[in-house]
Amino acid sequence: MKIVDSAIKKPVSVIVGVLFIALFGLLSLFRIPVQLTPDVDRPIITVTTLWPGASPEEIEQEIIQRQEEQLKSVEGLVQMTSDSNDSRGVVTLEFSVGIDPDAVLLKVSNKLNQVFGYPLDAERPVISAGGTGPGGAITWLILDALPDHDELDVELYRDFAEDVIKTAIERVPGVAQSSVYGGYDRELQVIVDPQALAARQLTVQDMTTALTRENANISAGAFDEGKRRYIVRTVGQFHDPTDVEKVVIRGGDGTRVTIDEIARTKLGYVRAGAAVRQKGRPAIAINAQRETGANVLEVMDGIRQTIDELNSGPLARENLFLKQVYDETDYIKSAIGLVRSNILVGGGLAVAVLFAFLRSFSTVAIIATAIPISIVGTFLAMSLLGRNINVISLAGMSFAIGMVVDNAIVALENIFRHRQQGKSRAQAAFDGASEVWGALLASTLTTVAIFLPIVFIEDEAGQLFRDIAIAVSCSVVLSLVVAVSVIPSLANKILGGKQKSDSPLDAIGNHVRSFIANSVFRISGSTGLRLGVVIVLIGLSLGIAWAFLPKSEYLPTGNRNLVFGIILPPPGYNLDELIQIGQTIEDVLRPHWEAAETPDSPQAQNLEGPAVDNMF
Repeated sequence: MKIVDSAIKKPVSVIVGVLFIALFGLLSLFRIPVQLTPDVDRPIITVTTLWPGASPEEIEQEIIQRQEEQLKSVEGLVQMTSDSNDSRGVVTLEFSVGIDPDAVLLKVSNKLNQVFGYPLDAERPVISAGGTGPGGAITWLILDALPDHDELDVELYRDFAEDVIKTAIERVPGVAQSSVYGGYDRELQVIVDPQALAARQLTVQDMTTALTRENANISAGAFDEGKRRYIVRTVGQFHDPTDVEKVVIRGGDGTRVTIDEIARTKLGYVRAGAAVRQKGRPAIAINAQRETGANVLEVMDGIRQTIDELNSGPLARENLFLKQVYDETDYIKSAIGLVRSNILVGGGLAVAVLFAFLRSFSTVAIIATAIPISIVGTFLAMSLLGRNINVISLAGMSFAIGMVVDNAIVALENIFRHRQQGKSRAQAAFDGASEVWGALLASTLTTVAIFLPIVFIEDEAGQLFRDIAIAVSCSVVLSLVVAVSVIPSLANKILGGKQKSDSPLDAIGNHVRSFIANSVFRISGSTGLRLGVVIVLIGLSLGIAWAFLPKSEYLPTGNRNLVFGIILPPPGYNLDELIQIGQTIEDVLRPHWEAAETPDSPQAQNLEGPAVDNMF
């Protein structure tokens, strides 16, 4: 075989090839994105429509049903669901995997343009593509007042959080978007005097129409003056309360009426529809979602740096600070560290077992080279294929460790057999590797044939387990290359000569080998005995598998040391009642977070249950 012959005659070329794989593999290891789980492409589009003041029934009848009538015919639609709430309706569209998200987004937009008859005060639908990458938030932040400024009402800083904090976080490389929850939005309030309105024979609708008409910037055309052309534009948008007070509601019949005669204006805050509380106190929460393919560890480093800059800059001037209450990288590092340690332990155990049976440092060293070369080379292959490091891909590498040494063991054992026959190192290496390369190729191809089809599965499960298929396939293919190139080259240099040992372990091995050979000979002599043994082994295997079959689940839940809870109150409860329900839960959990703040207190020592570091 030419590959084996070249590897034996040109060991320097083999060493250079191994060094190249190691170098580029390690470079890929440090550059490849790291995240907890693989990216799963779920083409989902949401259509959100706001209608202030409308009930869920009105949202359903006047908006959602009309949108669903048009959207149900969009090509590639798999499932459509809707959710109607106070002042808000959401239609969620799920499409088949592999569809072009940009094309389907355009189709949805065109279908929505065919919906007519929206209520006059309903806002235009907002289309957003979701589920195609980042998934949940990688971090949650809480905006709170500094310890010596507890009198600050943090809920009034929502505009500040959106203008300063959200903008700064979204500038971090790798952050797709950031959202702000809680607090109050600022608004200009017009408080009507009903008696003054009735005395002038006006209605609220008259006032609303006048405000809508005047709050606009309108183009007035253009005119030429000498050599220049001027664009004329009338500016009418409101900038402060006095602009609103000067709006004329009626003035055609000689009785001029302005807003300030029937109402007063002031800057206030929008009535909240939701609230965020942290350890029993009102707060504002900010999250961040990563871009698809971004390295979560690098993104989180950038977010932490931004938090430090905000806390020492604009937030300090406002007597506020940001506190990170959830960090996904803690669990990523823990999970990946656990899998990496399993890889090292598995590799170490494999080498130990080899040494226990071979009892030769040179032989074990030759076989052990297959593990790092195959694993490091797999990092290079995954980088070239655009994959990332996650618990699934690392689990595939851990699973492949026992498989990558198989090819090396078969090749070296056959080389060793020829060496025991008295052949030279070069001849034994060539004959031994050439004899078994066909069997090694067949064994490798069967393994690849099992895992590789997973790569072509387009649904969510296929995308999730694609990394494990790629990792195993690349590892075993590289182990085949190692077995027919590196192993013969090393065997030609360091494999020992003919050996004979009378150790007790060899004696035991000879007895076991003789027992197996005699048993196979006896079973092969009788057709009935062969059939009986096969039936017993199959039945025993099925019985053991059935007895110890673990429960089925899509993915293990893991242990993140946190709990996400959702409370579903009866429909129609207002915000005050919802806050009251939340405070009831807070009262139950209060001793647990107080125990985390004062772990040496008697209450903490006698607490039943774990201490809670954060609760919001």
